[in-house]
Amino acid sequence: MSMAWVRKTYGVSAKRGMRVLYTGSGRREYGTIRSAKDCYLRIQLDGECHSMLFHPTWKLDYLIGGDA
Repeated sequence: MSMAWVRKTYGVSAKRGMRVLYTGSGRREYGTIRSAKDCYLRIQLDGECHSMLFHPTWKLDYLIGGDA
């Protein structure tokens, strides 16, 4: 599924290159959206070499502008 599908289906503002804040691990982790796969987002967390799959509505804040 495409990034547009993820935006429409889950009502999020996800775009490739957008910064996010993930809090599902119990701590604040920043990352960058790299792509969409099926109903998930591929996000590369800061300091990691590879991207991982995240559900678009699970403990993610989408950062606009220079929030991160």
